[in-house]
Amino acid sequence: MVREKQFYRTFFTMAIVLILQNMVTISVNLADNMMLGAYAEKSLAGVAAVNQIQFILQQVLSSVAEGIVVLGGQYYGKGEIGQLKKIAAIAMRGGAYIAIGLFILVSICPHLLLSIFTTDEAIITEGMKYIALMRFSYLIFAVTQILLGTLRSIGVVRIALVLSVVSLVVNCSINYVLIYGRFGAPRLGVVGAAIGTITARIVELLVLILYIRRTEHVLNLRPSDYLARDAVLRKDYVRVTLPMMVISALWGFNQAAQNAILGHMSSGAIAANSVASTLFLMVKSAAIGSASTASIIISRTIGEGNMDKLKRYARTLQVLFVCVGAVSAFILFMIRDPILSVYNLEPETMAMARSFLTILVVIVFTMSYQMSTNIGIVRGGGDTKYVMILDLVSIWGIVIPLSFIMAFVVKASPFVVVCCLNADQVFKCVPAFIKCNFGHWAKKLTR
Repeated sequence: MVREKQFYRTFFTMAIVLILQNMVTISVNLADNMMLGAYAEKSLAGVAAVNQIQFILQQVLSSVAEGIVVLGGQYYGKGEIGQLKKIAAIAMRGGAYIAIGLFILVSICPHLLLSIFTTDEAIITEGMKYIALMRFSYLIFAVTQILLGTLRSIGVVRIALVLSVVSLVVNCSINYVLIYGRFGAPRLGVVGAAIGTITARIVELLVLILYIRRTEHVLNLRPSDYLARDAVLRKDYVRVTLPMMVISALWGFNQAAQNAILGHMSSGAIAANSVASTLFLMVKSAAIGSASTASIIISRTIGEGNMDKLKRYARTLQVLFVCVGAVSAFILFMIRDPILSVYNLEPETMAMARSFLTILVVIVFTMSYQMSTNIGIVRGGGDTKYVMILDLVSIWGIVIPLSFIMAFVVKASPFVVVCCLNADQVFKCVPAFIKCNFGHWAKKLTR
């Protein structure tokens, strides 16, 4: 175990900020869900279907930003700021291409995409109203995520929390007025929710740009920095980031497949899973914040070249991950009933959501260790291919086929299917422990 107080001070300072930031970000979706759940169940299910597409985009963009942290963080550890800024420029172009590509896709075939998640035309209709506006937020969201990833690579994380709080306030305020038609405004339902989210995304980006121009002085980012090109760095960045993009896309598609399977099982399953998974994501924020913090610490330490310190950090971080998982499981267990009581759902849907959350209490404990270890330590140390292969085999070789068979061949209950869909979060603890403690994962990526 590490004995230096500075290590724990650094870890908990960054982790708490990132946890809060992620919780507030999830609160935006939770607010949409709760407000729409009180408005109409069909509207809730329609937005939930659209959010599966948004979730895939978010996952892919997070990997593009994480590539800056893993590769750029090592250059920052070496003190080479110029190389880090070139990597940020490469990532920005990549993020923009992805956002524009998704915009074109959802513009061409929105009905086809939503029909993947449900066959209920009323839900699809509500979802199409929502996605017609939400697609305009994709590029704005991409730019914000890449800028935040760039700042995170040098340990600047507090601005992300500020942005999330601003976004939550803006989104909830507009939602309250436009979803229900308060203060003489029209009653817009899902359209009002979309307007609230888009407005929040715009405000986020404007505040972030203002912060970078006036407050951030380490990188001194300027628009001209994003015109820089470097073929060698681009190859390095793609080599590091591509496996992470595959992992993130797999995870995004896994969540989408989960909703698609449940959505085709019963009319209330997709709404119940939306409620349960949104609350789960809130508690999961602790694991995400811990993993992100570990990635920053590990990549910077490798850049410094101190391997002895790296091993001690890795062992200590694993103990912290287990503690985070235990606390997260306890919190989820305690808040599940009070949060569910806010929703206006059918009794069957409510019971299904409660049973899903019972499963997720266990899952959040094991996930907090395996995800933080695999992503924060192993992937943060530069071994991105290993994590890609592990997820490829576990998700698409085991979890999805097993869940499909249980749902449509065995005709198992949604409770059993959700257990199958989350099984990888349990069994991946074993390879995570073996790889981190006995395998080679620390890779020097800089030139």
